[in-house]
Amino acid sequence: MPRTFINIALSLDGYLAPDGMTMENPGYKGWGAKWGALMAWLVGQQHFRDNLKLGPGGETGPIDDHVRATTERIGANLMGKRMFDQGERAWPDEAPFHTPVYVLTNLKREPWVRPGGTTFHFINDGPERALELARAAAGTRDVRIAGGADVIQQYMNLDAVDELEIALAPVFFGSGRRLFENLREPMPQFRIDHVLHGPHATHLRYVRR
Repeated sequence: MPRTFINIALSLDGYLAPDGMTMENPGYKGWGAKWGALMAWLVGQQHFRDNLKLGPGGETGPIDDHVRATTERIGANLMGKRMFDQGERAWPDEAPFHTPVYVLTNLKREPWVRPGGTTFHFINDGPERALELARAAAGTRDVRIAGGADVIQQYMNLDAVDELEIALAPVFFGSGRRLFENLREPMPQFRIDHVLHGPHATHLRYVRR
């Protein structure tokens, strides 16, 4: 049965993004270096390089297999306007999703079609409607909640998350966007399903009890 899951990297002190992470302010509190350290486990993987057309090379092995399996299970993505705004400036023309992407926003905008199979749809009717559309588009595949923290918290509070995939990196941000804030009772209950150790992150999968 198709599932809805979170797939993110997380700092050791619980931050999803460093303080001041905007493309307009690249030097603020060294957020670029912090973000680079958080994502160091991913950028050298062969599948990631292939997906972004970064050229040949890259690491293979269990971490790369994990990245590939996660990518291949996704039939649609969900994200917030903050994440989209930053990505619109930073992603290449062929955005790295290759699925429909549903953006939660108050902005009214026509779908934005990118090369390579990514189309951004701007949803003004709330998270439940966005998830409904994403599930319909995904078909037999899964829906990934890509971020940011506010959107993840909304879906956690809707009790709509089946799995958490977290790459826990040994870096500290000190401040920024915390992942698990503003959650309401009753909290969802998860169990550990899988742990994969790598030199730059520990990959954790939690599934609903």
